[in-house]
Amino acid sequence: MWPAKSAPRSLLVNRFAVLDVEEVNTDISEPIDAPSLSSSAPNRTTQPQKPKWEKRLPKRLSVNILDARRTSIILPIEVSTTDTSEVHSIKVLLDSGATGNFIDRDFVQTKGINTRSISRPILVYNVDGSPNEAGQISEVVDVVLRYKTHSKRMLLTVSSHGKQNMILGYTWLKDHNPEVDWQTGEVQMNRCPP
Repeated sequence: MWPAKSAPRSLLVNRFAVLDVEEVNTDISEPIDAPSLSSSAPNRTTQPQKPKWEKRLPKRLSVNILDARRTSIILPIEVSTTDTSEVHSIKVLLDSGATGNFIDRDFVQTKGINTRSISRPILVYNVDGSPNEAGQISEVVDVVLRYKTHSKRMLLTVSSHGKQNMILGYTWLKDHNPEVDWQTGEVQMNRCPP
């Protein structure tokens, strides 16, 4: 036994393991199982693994719906669904203040675009830090986005944003690094990585 001064306060010792006090089950109605001697891995509850496509989604997004007539650029985009190959033309708001890529819930429902549910909802905030009134994101759509001669498969988060059917945010701008002429509204995809 250790002397009182040198005994670690946060540890309990038993014949099976050294446990941190915070890990000890304090509810006496639930039995504490001793570790199995035949298993080399600890007995822990694991969360189901997310599919690869869902791991790329952020835990939190910000949206900044700007006045489309004066302070942002609208791009004519074609979106092709990956499951049904339906093509939809959309006017897209290019918005560097948004941290994700969004498609409007009403647009998705009207066009009959299939969605995928995600296992953990994504929180959505306005640029001022307040929670977005549209609530959390629980669905995405898998599409191929085409602008001029450029195309890319991507996941768009499904949310509600009033007048805008789709918003391409900072992540799209960073990935494709387009050359934007803010005076004419012309966007060139000549610096996009292969």
